[in-house]
Amino acid sequence: MGPEEHLSVLKERNARFADAAAEAVLGHGWRAAVPGCPGWSMADLVWHLAEVQHFWTWVVRTRAADPSGYPEPVRHPDDELLGYGLAQSAELETALAGADPAERVWTWALRQDVGFVLRRQAMEAVVHTVDAEQVLDDVRPVPARVALDGIDEWLEVMVPGALPDGPPGSAHPVVLHAVDVDAERTLFPGSRPFPVAALTGTAFDLLLTVWRRVPLEVLTVDGDGLQAAAMLDAVRLD
Repeated sequence: MGPEEHLSVLKERNARFADAAAEAVLGHGWRAAVPGCPGWSMADLVWHLAEVQHFWTWVVRTRAADPSGYPEPVRHPDDELLGYGLAQSAELETALAGADPAERVWTWALRQDVGFVLRRQAMEAVVHTVDAEQVLDDVRPVPARVALDGIDEWLEVMVPGALPDGPPGSAHPVVLHAVDVDAERTLFPGSRPFPVAALTGTAFDLLLTVWRRVPLEVLTVDGDGLQAAAMLDAVRLD
């Protein structure tokens, strides 16, 4: 996927997140627990996404070379959070739409450009929209192409970010087979001659599994499921 597609995904997911969050708050209240984020309430989830989007809007608009000058926002009262979140989503979309994806900005990864921010924020919105939808028990899959790009981003960006020194010594390869796009990806390739397991499912189910939003049991596991779960758990993103 390219920058235009990432921006389109971001806009669509931001809109869906806003709708799902509003429905969840109306039906379950601000204190409703978010299954995908243990210990978080709906208020925490809405504030988190708004704060993240506020930060990256600032990075892109200022073409920040480092994050030291970032003016952190003060957390808003619960009854203002939905409106504040909508405003931050709109600001981020506008900032990204008006920037050259190749333009250099600070990021926490090796890639230091607006294109990185576009992709990361699209996938941030994809996952957190699922968090809001799980409160409603109404999770709506994203297209397989988007989910596969999310798996690629997790493997290419999030895994190295979580394990900057490389895979742990106990690492074994785990194959991820997305049946709806007939694609295979591998976690910890080359760490051992043979994979410990192959995990098969839709690209969306695989994406939610690696982000720990659904249990391994939603997939078909061929091999050592306990070892596969341990390999996924080695990638700590919190």
